[in-house]
Amino acid sequence: MKKYIFLVPFIFLFFTACSTKEVYEPQVVDSAWQKYEKSKSEIIDVASNVALLEDREVLSKSALYDVKIAESQRVLTESKDWIISANIDGNLTLTSKSNATLQENFELKKTVASANVQDDILAVLFADNETALYSITSKELVYKEQGGKSLVADSRIVAPHFMDEIVLFSTLDGKVIIVNATLKKRLRTVIVSSEENFNNIIYLNVLDNRIIAATSYKLISIAQKDVRVKYEIRNITNDEKNIYIATKQGEILSLTPELQVNSKIKLPFAHFLGMISFGDKLYLLEQEGYMIVVDKNSFDYTVHEVDIESGFIFVGDKMFYISDSKILVE
Repeated sequence: MKKYIFLVPFIFLFFTACSTKEVYEPQVVDSAWQKYEKSKSEIIDVASNVALLEDREVLSKSALYDVKIAESQRVLTESKDWIISANIDGNLTLTSKSNATLQENFELKKTVASANVQDDILAVLFADNETALYSITSKELVYKEQGGKSLVADSRIVAPHFMDEIVLFSTLDGKVIIVNATLKKRLRTVIVSSEENFNNIIYLNVLDNRIIAATSYKLISIAQKDVRVKYEIRNITNDEKNIYIATKQGEILSLTPELQVNSKIKLPFAHFLGMISFGDKLYLLEQEGYMIVVDKNSFDYTVHEVDIESGFIFVGDKMFYISDSKILVE
């Protein structure tokens, strides 16, 4: 069987920059960050919206689930009711969040990149970029379409997204495929970007009746008239009104759903490890050991020294998880 490689350019292990490399040096540093906790177990693997702990339990952005993932499997994502995991040979497991003894199993015969569930439909993105829909009750394939080639991908692989009967597939080659699950029919394919590698969709959401999608290279707002802009995106998040991105050039930007710039700042040589939108603030973790706190309205910011360990990084709704530590934002 052909094996597909998934790499993480920045959220796996990170190391202190060497002395010859230019690094972020803030002009003013405020009080040291004081909000820390210890986690019950160390993170050993991460996906886009879940992490796997050493004791095989699953950490989501907002909760820790008493769900044990088999040693042969890696956790892929969470849906409303299920934790989804799979092994390299395509044996996929749905485990109920509320009752870990309740499971549904699928033998899909090839590596799964991500998946999601709504009602009786299992939507799957395979590692060869094929998209498919299955009935959970009958285990039957009800739709499939082969995708374009993609050799390597950022590990922030976005799970299929449901909008009533519509499924949005975020592909590994920089596309959003819109499928009607009831009609079993593809309605539209939108190209976000066309780079050869690390071109998978890393972010997808619906904001102000627009589908917002991004790769590491471009950001698109999909509506009656699509808007596409080019940024080298390191982190991306949103609140109810705006989209926030941090770039590889050290920029932090606030954008409207139409991708117009509200505000921006630049921190030369900053290398952001993660970003959280919480309340009226943005919190960005910088690899030299700083927490940058940005006011969303004024875009004024403060910089705080923060203790960072080496290890896997997972970004939750209100805290950064690093190895077995938590850095809280409230």
